[in-house]
Amino acid sequence: MQRHLISAADLTRDDAVLILDTAEEMARVADRPIKKLPTLRGRTIVNLFFEDSTRTRISFEAAEKRLSADVINFSAKGSSVSKGESLKDTAQTLEAMGVDAVVIRHGASGAPYRLATSGWIDAVVVNAGDGTHQHPTQALLDAFTMRRRLVGRDAGIGRDLAGKRITIVGDVLHSRVARSNVDLLHTLGAEVTLVAPPTLVPVGIETWPCEVSYDLDSTLPKSDAVMMLRVQRERMNAAFFPTEREYSRRYGLDGDRMARMPEHAIVMHPGPMVRGMEITAEVADSERCTVVEQVANGVSIRMAVLYLLLGGNEPAVSHARSTEEK
Repeated sequence: MQRHLISAADLTRDDAVLILDTAEEMARVADRPIKKLPTLRGRTIVNLFFEDSTRTRISFEAAEKRLSADVINFSAKGSSVSKGESLKDTAQTLEAMGVDAVVIRHGASGAPYRLATSGWIDAVVVNAGDGTHQHPTQALLDAFTMRRRLVGRDAGIGRDLAGKRITIVGDVLHSRVARSNVDLLHTLGAEVTLVAPPTLVPVGIETWPCEVSYDLDSTLPKSDAVMMLRVQRERMNAAFFPTEREYSRRYGLDGDRMARMPEHAIVMHPGPMVRGMEITAEVADSERCTVVEQVANGVSIRMAVLYLLLGGNEPAVSHARSTEEK
């Protein structure tokens, strides 16, 4: 493992499988009456969120507290950032306070990389989403969910996603989740197909390690997992498709389309879902939809990432067993 987690592209296959296997151990902590490990006791972690977030921020906070870390939540709204303070000054303030790790979400692509490489702060940096660039822990929790569902909870230990066919549908242009998943799933051996309107496909996508299609119906019968993406209107400054109804008709997942998928195939969504747009309530509430599982798995994955970056490289299971024995 490298010192920071900035991009899913930075992970080797062995790194990714180690995180997934460690997360499997962390998931067992959630089954206990007392959901705590002493691993990061005495360590201070700052959640530095310059963008709004619900699932990611709460998930990181839950992961940190389950590892017994001291947690500081920082929101740009109501802080000196709203008065014009720069990222450098904020970082140096945190450095002066002696924090051990910074989990950062920022609207500017590249901000976590800048924080990690600038020398402003001597702390582990974890990217919780930067602009339209990367969201590595989301890709990891998605891969963890796929491995559990498509390979098996115990059978998946030590294994990747070789040969699995994953389809990612929707607003690829503005999606850091799509970019991160393409990088990580390719590293894990999966075959990825992106499906989107031509206007929502990024320039240079031919260099990405994936296939591109504009026809959702043709890809569904050969997909092991279908991931629906939200149309990110807050990042749009133009009309990328005629109407919501037209988009939903061509690229939305409803019950009829779900029926064309293989029986074992799952439906995924990074959230938040816009029901009736990219996914219908019938699909979102079906047993094949893993949205709630993804949220639960996110805590385990983030525990694994923080454990491996801050807690050392020894197997997590040794800590879990010693705690149980006490």
